[in-house]
Amino acid sequence: MALKSLRTEQLIAINYIALPKRGGLTMQQIADECKVSRQTLYEWMKDPLFESELKKQMIRNTRERLPEAIASMIDHVVDGGNAAMMKLLLQMNDMLTDSVSVDDKLTKAGDVDAMKERIAKYKEKSNVNQ
Repeated sequence: MALKSLRTEQLIAINYIALPKRGGLTMQQIADECKVSRQTLYEWMKDPLFESELKKQMIRNTRERLPEAIASMIDHVVDGGNAAMMKLLLQMNDMLTDSVSVDDKLTKAGDVDAMKERIAKYKEKSNVNQ
């Protein structure tokens, strides 16, 4: 059953799990800290709300070092010609997208014959009204 809100124990677990190398703790130590079984921790990690909050905490934890990481990426791209990292860097800056959109202008404009027919009808109406 999906969680509706997170309890204190779950927030404590999230804070540890979101740290690099889980703050040096094993999953059992985190479970002990939260006063739950290790199996319960793994069950929580399957829950969408828990997973979402864990991702948010990871982002909060890494936000401070993000400028350094981006600078390092740029150095790797320039020095090593790493194409995958270049692609990621461009995507992060909204300069490259994964999808390509091809529009068919003919279908947007409509059928040429139908347009000619509408023009002819318009001209007929204009001549009748004069």
